[in-house]
Amino acid sequence: MTQKPVMHSAHWGAFHAQQQGDRLTIEPFKGDPDPSPLLQNFHTALNHPARVSRPMVRRGWLENGPGADDRRGNDEYVAVSWDEAYALVTRELQRVGDKYGPEGIFGGSYGWSSAGRFHHAQSQVHRFLNTTLGGYVRSVNSYSSGSASVLLPHIVGDMNEIARRGVSWEEIAQHSEIVVAFGGLALKNSQVASGGLSEHTERGFMQQAAERGTRFISVSPLQSDLPEEAQGEWLALRPGTDAAFILGVLSVLIAEQLTDEAFLARYTVGWPEMAAYIRGEEDGTPRDAAWAAEICGVSAAFISDFARQLHGKRVLVTVAHALQRAENGEQPVWLGLVLAAALGQPGLPGGGYTYALGALGHYGKHHNLVSFPALPQGKNGIDRLIPVARISDMLLNPGKPFDYNGRRLTYPHIRLAYWAGGNPFHHHQDLARLRQAFCQLDTLIVHEIAWTASARHADIVLPATMTLEREDIGGAPTDRHLFAMQPVAQPFGEAKDDYAIFTELARRLGREEAFTEGRDTRGWLQHHYAQLQQKLAAHQVEIPDFEKFWQQGVLELPQLKDGGRMINAFRADPEASPLPTPSGKIEIFSATIASFNYENCPGHPVWREPQQKPNSDHPFWLIANQPATRLHSQLDFGDYSLSGKRDGREVCSLHPADAAASGINDGDIIELYNARGHVLASARLTETIMRGVVQLPTGAWYDPVDPTALRPLCRHGNPNVLTLDIGTSSLAQGCSGQITVVQVRKYRGEVTPVQAFIPPG
Repeated sequence: MTQKPVMHSAHWGAFHAQQQGDRLTIEPFKGDPDPSPLLQNFHTALNHPARVSRPMVRRGWLENGPGADDRRGNDEYVAVSWDEAYALVTRELQRVGDKYGPEGIFGGSYGWSSAGRFHHAQSQVHRFLNTTLGGYVRSVNSYSSGSASVLLPHIVGDMNEIARRGVSWEEIAQHSEIVVAFGGLALKNSQVASGGLSEHTERGFMQQAAERGTRFISVSPLQSDLPEEAQGEWLALRPGTDAAFILGVLSVLIAEQLTDEAFLARYTVGWPEMAAYIRGEEDGTPRDAAWAAEICGVSAAFISDFARQLHGKRVLVTVAHALQRAENGEQPVWLGLVLAAALGQPGLPGGGYTYALGALGHYGKHHNLVSFPALPQGKNGIDRLIPVARISDMLLNPGKPFDYNGRRLTYPHIRLAYWAGGNPFHHHQDLARLRQAFCQLDTLIVHEIAWTASARHADIVLPATMTLEREDIGGAPTDRHLFAMQPVAQPFGEAKDDYAIFTELARRLGREEAFTEGRDTRGWLQHHYAQLQQKLAAHQVEIPDFEKFWQQGVLELPQLKDGGRMINAFRADPEASPLPTPSGKIEIFSATIASFNYENCPGHPVWREPQQKPNSDHPFWLIANQPATRLHSQLDFGDYSLSGKRDGREVCSLHPADAAASGINDGDIIELYNARGHVLASARLTETIMRGVVQLPTGAWYDPVDPTALRPLCRHGNPNVLTLDIGTSSLAQGCSGQITVVQVRKYRGEVTPVQAFIPPG
C-alpha cells in the first residue's frame, strides 16, 4: 500500500517519508543545504527482522523469579501477552519499591531514542519513576562530555554556554584567521543533534572561511577529522598527548614573550602558578618544546614554529569531545582554554575558545528566541546519583565509596534497573565486565524497538514503537524550524509507545492521574504548543494555531544571533559581567579544584602519563570514535550503516606500513585483542591514519561468539569489548573509552556469520 508523503524529523535531519510496501521513500527537507546520508537508514527499518514484535520474558527469570543470574545475555525468551507483561512489571516494581524504596531502582536512559520532544524516552522513564515510585537513582553527565561538563563550570562557565552559545560558524567564516581544532571538525559528528537538525551548514561555513583565508589545523591521528572543504592542515600527534603538546606551545610563548600579559592579568587568575609549572619551578621538570616533543612524536622545532605562528593572529581554539573521553581527559580541555587566554583571544570576534565545535549540529549555531517546552520529569524524592559511565562500578560494588566533583559518595545497591531509550552495550566500556555487572541485578526491564544487546540481557523486554510509528513535535533550541512529526506507519507487531506503556503501569500502580495529568499524547502536544505560543507572544510574535501547524508540518521560529554572549560581555566589562566562577574570571588555577586534593586532577592543568600506553604485547593505539554511517548504534541494521560494512562486519582502518609488517592485506579479517577480549573486523588500508594507530568506530551491535566468556570474541566489530572501564579522573569520573591499546593480527580461526540482527530463541 502506498501512502502520501508525511513530514517527520530525526536527530540527523527533517524529511518527508512515504511508505511503499516494506520500503520507505525518503525526501530530505528542501531547506537543508547538505542533507545527512543517515536518512537512508530508515528505508527498510520499519519491518526489519530485528524488531521486537511482542512482550518477551527471559526464561530463567520467568521460571526462577528475580535475582542475580549469570545466564543474562545467554538465555531463551518466552512470549507473553501485554496483560501478563504489565502484571509482571507492576508486581516487581511494587516488590522492589516496598522492600528497598527508590534507592533500589536505577532509572537508565540516554535520551537519544527520538528527536520528538514529547516521546523523549529519558523524560518518560524518569517522569514515570518519580510520579509512581517517589524517585530513583539517577545518572548525571554523558558519555560524550562527562569530563568537560564537570570541569568547565569551575574554570569558565556552564558547558552549554561554552558549546551551544560559543563562537558561531558564521563568525568563524567572517573573522577567524586560524582555527586550531584539537580532535578535528569531522562532519560525521556535526550532522546529528538531539531534538533534530533541519539545516546542515558546517561544510558551507568551513568552505567560506577557507576561501577567505582561514587556516584550519586539525590535531588528530585521523586525517578524515577535517573535511576537504576546509582546505586544512593535518597535525598527527600520538593519541592522548594533546595536553603535553599545548604545554610545549605555551612554554615557547612564555620564553619568547608572546603571551598577552595584559589580558592574563585582567581576565584570569592563576597564570603565575601555570607559568611556574611550565618552567619546572614546582618539580624541576621544564615542560618545554623538547620535553613535549618526546611525548607527542613531533619535533621541538615544529612545536616552536607552531607557537610563533599563532602570535598576532585571530585564533580560535576548540577541543573536541574525543580528547576528554580518555584518561586525564580534563587536562586538554583546560589547557585549550589556557592557550586561548595566553594569546589574549577570548571575547574577540572569531577568536578565543570553544568546546566541542563540530561535535554536534547544535554547536556553532544561533539560538531560538524561545525554546520548545519539555515534558516535566517530576520531582525525584531522593538524591542518589552516579556519573553515567560508572554503571558497572555501581552494580559490582554496592556500598563502595567513590569521589566525584568534590563529594565523597557511595554506590547504592540497585535491585532493579528500568531502561528506555538507550543501549548501554553500545555506550559502555569493557563489555564482559558490563555483562557481569548486569548479572547482579534482581531485574532488568527494557523498552526496545529491536533486539539490541541490552534487550538480550533484559529480563522483561517490552516492544516499543520507533519514531516513524508515532506522532510528536521535533525541535531543538538551535534549530529555527519546528516540525510536526506525523506518523508514517502503524506500530510494528504489538509495539506500543513508551507513554502508553507507562500510562497503563501507572494506572495499575494507582498513579495514573499523577503521571498523565489527564492528557493523552495529542493532549500533551497541544499543551506544549500552547506554551510555546505564550512564550512567543510575550515577545510580540504570533504563530498559527496547533491544527494549522500540524497541517502545514513545519514552522519557522525567530532566532537570536548571540553566540559568545557570556565571554563577549565579560571581555567588554569584567567587573559588570563577571563569569560564573568563584573568582568571576577565567580560572587557570582553580582553588576549588585544588581543595579537592585529587592527585589526578590538581588545581591547574597538568600532564599526567596514562596507564595505557603501547608496549610489546599491545603495540597499537586503538581509536574507538563515533561512526560515520549511523548515530551511535541506532539502526545499525539500516541500509546506510550496512553499506559501510564488509560482508556484514565493521571495517578497521590501519596504515599500509603497519599492515605490511603484520602480513595483513586490504579486506582481510583481522583480530584486535587485549586483556579484555577479542574483536573481528575487515581491514582497510589507508594513509589517512598515522602509523601505530588503528581506528574502529563504535556502534556495531555486540555479537559475542560466547556471551559468557571472560574475554569474549565479538565477530561483528564492537570496539568496546576492548576499551578500559575507568574514570577520567576523581573530579569528573567521565568515560575514557576513546583510546586503548591492542595487538592486531590476521585472523586464522573460524569466521562465522554475524548474528547480531537475528532475534534470540
